[in-house]
Amino acid sequence: MTTPRQLRLSPATRAAQALRYIDPITGAVTPAIDLSSTYARDENYAPRQSYIYARDGGPTVEHAEEILASLDEGEGALVFSSGMAAVVTLLETLETDDHIVAQKVMYHGVISWMLRLQEKRGIKVSLFDQADENALEKAITPETKLVWIETPSNPTWDVVDIEAAAKAAHDVGARLVADCTVAPPCTSLALALGADYVFHSATKYLGGHSDITAGVLTCARADAHWAEICQLRTLLGNVLRPFDAWLLIRGIRTLYLRFERASENALKIAQHFENHPKIAQVLYPGLPSHPGHEIAARQMTGGFGGMLSILTKSAKAAHDVARFTQVFIPATSLGGVESLIEHRKAVEGPNSVVPDTLLRLSVGVENVDDLINDLEQALERTG
Repeated sequence: MTTPRQLRLSPATRAAQALRYIDPITGAVTPAIDLSSTYARDENYAPRQSYIYARDGGPTVEHAEEILASLDEGEGALVFSSGMAAVVTLLETLETDDHIVAQKVMYHGVISWMLRLQEKRGIKVSLFDQADENALEKAITPETKLVWIETPSNPTWDVVDIEAAAKAAHDVGARLVADCTVAPPCTSLALALGADYVFHSATKYLGGHSDITAGVLTCARADAHWAEICQLRTLLGNVLRPFDAWLLIRGIRTLYLRFERASENALKIAQHFENHPKIAQVLYPGLPSHPGHEIAARQMTGGFGGMLSILTKSAKAAHDVARFTQVFIPATSLGGVESLIEHRKAVEGPNSVVPDTLLRLSVGVENVDDLINDLEQALERTG
């Protein structure tokens, strides 16, 4: 009998099968949940496997991490109790007088924590204009230790060249973190483009069903700095709970299908409203008119995602559209199967740099005609 040829499976197949999970005892094809908080040692008082206590992780958590490392093509992955838990843990590795370079427009929670570190810990922060292709290089100095980019950036969807950012960071010995929350591994592989770490708010596309809060870090190299992050997660108690890890695995299994449908829907919505008489501007990297379209097409090979923003012609109109939709749900977050609408300025507060005419749309997997008609009827009611 000839030896069977080992197939090289696509990431979509690896995700759908949770790395070909089959329970060795029962034959179950759905991963089990291990809820234990502690693990007994054997008769020689040695750990039976690598598990001792749930704050370090466990079988379900480890399975989620193996899947994510495989999809992101990294040497390791860690899952956290929230996206911000992952952010705080990584930034805790910085020391006084270290320099961070980050975008002016990106998730406001990350900026807020960086500015807190500047005030409380003496860590220096420089924010660059992500819409200016030369601003990142100008912001980096020989003292820079960490460069943080988010692409596309929330909620203006500017596109940052990951490969160029990696080169600029590495030229001064800094590490690059790429927030790929809205460009998960089904469309972007930031580690392959030179990033040292990829961050995901797994609450969003990876989970995909608006039923968990989770964060992910994946690394290009499992080096000493990565070991420090692993240790800090244990010390801070930031590990993801087993049941949420199981829900995350379930969500990842449909990631490629969901993202494809959301991308198709978002593109049709963007095209429909691009020259609409009641819309001032549509921000979506999938449109050829978008300034970052060429870079996005190069580094988002599986679709442009379901996130876009529309700018109405007045703040009142934006506020009213968010109130008047019947299919789009007025709620925070993104990346779920249901479509959400958010008046972002109202959510971020008075210090927000987001225009008060901006509506952020997280496009789900519903019938796209229903979504377009819903926005049309809401715009009609604004007068």
